[in-house]
Amino acid sequence: MSDASGPPFRADHVGSLLRPKSLLDARARYAAGEIDAAELRGTEDEAIADVVRLQGDVGLSTATDGEFRRASWHMDFIYAINGISKVKENIEVHFKNANSTIDFTPAGLRVDGPLSIDEPIFGPDFGYLQSQVSGAQTAKLTIPSPSMVHYRGGAAAIDPAVYPDEDSFWDALSAAYRQQVQAIATQGCRYLQLDDTSLAYLNDPAQRAELAGQGRDAEHQHERYIRQINAALAGRPAGLTVTTHMCRGNFRSSWVAEGGYDFVAEALFGGLEVDGFFLEFDDARSGTFEPLRFVPPGKRVVLGLVTTKRPDLESKDDLKRRIDEAAEHVPMEQLALSPQCGFSSTVEGNSLTREEQSAKLALVVETAQEVWG
Repeated sequence: MSDASGPPFRADHVGSLLRPKSLLDARARYAAGEIDAAELRGTEDEAIADVVRLQGDVGLSTATDGEFRRASWHMDFIYAINGISKVKENIEVHFKNANSTIDFTPAGLRVDGPLSIDEPIFGPDFGYLQSQVSGAQTAKLTIPSPSMVHYRGGAAAIDPAVYPDEDSFWDALSAAYRQQVQAIATQGCRYLQLDDTSLAYLNDPAQRAELAGQGRDAEHQHERYIRQINAALAGRPAGLTVTTHMCRGNFRSSWVAEGGYDFVAEALFGGLEVDGFFLEFDDARSGTFEPLRFVPPGKRVVLGLVTTKRPDLESKDDLKRRIDEAAEHVPMEQLALSPQCGFSSTVEGNSLTREEQSAKLALVVETAQEVWG
């Protein structure tokens, strides 16, 4: 498919892809001390070259490295920011699915020094991706939004000797992100995505109650996050498309939050200075399309209608019907289609095979071609 509409493209995807067994085995051998970092990176290179070809073969114009060099969609990046340290105390995140609950316990973080990003995080990784894409593909870099640094720990994770108040912390964090955005654009990046679960979580009354119990301003947290993301993107280079992806959690086919985008919609869609929104709409817990009425002209909404949490392949007719329903709230020319999240936000991945993943991606491309031409 030749898609001149984006980025974000009429047929797009969020970013992470299932890791092949060869890569999982290499990571295990590296952890056991059986291979060195150079051998691991060589295996990563081979796997990334293969998955870039896969994306091209199914007709996608977007190419990511599948986040194959990461253990997690966000923490690898966050720990690479100067002034942030990993701490022994784990964070407990409670995920759920149709049959059970799963606890995800990543290490915590501490802001214990001045925040900065001197060299672009994932710069060499993105450089390798750039070397592998074809002329029909646009390389996309996915990184966590600045909100995720705060949402994971809040004020309690900030050393007051470094930043005596949250305003000084936010000023420094947004400035560090501006360094990242400028540097990666200088490297040639033309498509950057800020992944942000917090702005979706805040739609869930249970999540807001949990934050309020920690002493946070749950009713206005999203407004602060929107301001700080905008500050991070201030002065971004011309020609750099920036999108954000907002889902309610994705770990081993499970999720955290529920509820539509209603609570944040007006402030988010009307105020966040990005070019497009990747939104999760794969089932009833994602709410209705009504919040899309706040999307202004000129911004693209990428409808995440194809689930990455289950292998069952969606009906093309059902997808078209739901696109038409969304078009009642935002013009059809502003819409696009993608899976609702990544296939492997963490190294473990969701409960699909690589063949089922490819079928989902191909379905997105075929449906978009039939809808938009």
